[in-house]
Amino acid sequence: MNINLIALSIPIFFILILIELSYSFYKKLGYYRLNDSISNLSQGTGQQLLDIFMKASLFFGYTYIYTNWRFFTIETTWIVAILLFIGVDFFYYWFHRMSHQVNALWAAHIVHHQSEEYNLTVALRQSWIQGWFSWVFYLPLAFLGFNPILFLTISSLVTLYQFWIHTKAIKHLGFLEYILNTPSHHRVHHGSNPKYIDKNHAGTLIIWDKMFGTFQKEEEEVVYGITKPLASWNPIWANLHYWNELLASAKKVSSFKDKVKLFIMPPGWQPAELGGRQYAPEISIETYVKYNPDYSNKTAIYIIVQFLTGLIGGSLLIFYNANLLPYQLVMGAIYVVITLVSCGAFLDGKIWVKYFEAIRIIGLLIFFTIFNLVAYLIYGIIGVVLLLIWYIYILKNKN
Repeated sequence: MNINLIALSIPIFFILILIELSYSFYKKLGYYRLNDSISNLSQGTGQQLLDIFMKASLFFGYTYIYTNWRFFTIETTWIVAILLFIGVDFFYYWFHRMSHQVNALWAAHIVHHQSEEYNLTVALRQSWIQGWFSWVFYLPLAFLGFNPILFLTISSLVTLYQFWIHTKAIKHLGFLEYILNTPSHHRVHHGSNPKYIDKNHAGTLIIWDKMFGTFQKEEEEVVYGITKPLASWNPIWANLHYWNELLASAKKVSSFKDKVKLFIMPPGWQPAELGGRQYAPEISIETYVKYNPDYSNKTAIYIIVQFLTGLIGGSLLIFYNANLLPYQLVMGAIYVVITLVSCGAFLDGKIWVKYFEAIRIIGLLIFFTIFNLVAYLIYGIIGVVLLLIWYIYILKNKN
């Protein structure tokens, strides 16, 4: 993924999110919930931070094959760019489809499907580890001789296209529904209704689903989320919970062959000794209850303030990581992730987070001593203010 294109698009993402949020509020549509949106944005922030560390090593694989093992040398022209776009979109379809049909891949991709809402923040809800394997699906393009920089650019554009289709505000787009992946098609993909599961894997062109038999038209109202809800706002747990389920099942299985099959078979598969194949239950929008723990208005205000500090800090690291020393970047990323975990714990109503939060704020003061005195003084003042807010609004708030 070309981090420059994605990072440069972040302000546009937030402008569009604010527009959709305003539209939802004005029309009283209820597209957004604070807890769900913070969870989605936390996943996106964490994914982009980890991508800073991954991008060089992952790009190396494609570049190495292109440099040493390519069959042809393809010059970059507009026609070649169009052909590469079709190739990237084709291999994206198969990467996406396999991510729904192989348990080990689904364990990473599941993060994107955990939200029980459907709005533009869901587009930013991405797995923190999916990037470690997704690039492998595109290696045929390196063998064929498509330029690595052009590949990064095209693959980023395919990714960017998929942002706007995560909305309920746009219903149907006429004849474009026959060619492009649209909000209607992608709403189906995010459904946990049995008829919608594992359908519409396309990135940009819906023609792949129609060619390979995975297309499903949007019919009854979609119930969003996964068949076994996450029931947590913890961003780290969101990335690990399905791995935990797989490992727990593997420990119970006596056959080594079945242990392996648990990781390579589709979600829901189980050996006979665990009860056999599990199928998605029928589900109804009228009876489905979303995960939504209570929290006070004071807590909500505090969470928003802390989340914004984490979001701003993460954004600064994403944009200016080239200007930081490795240890500064690592410490900054760790602090941002801790902030996101703390916000999730508040939303989950965890008792321990009230005291964990004080440690996190003190850590903020310590962290900024590694920069310079001016930053230390500025953030020292901010830290003191945050500690006061923590004491007044959180520790003294019994709700």
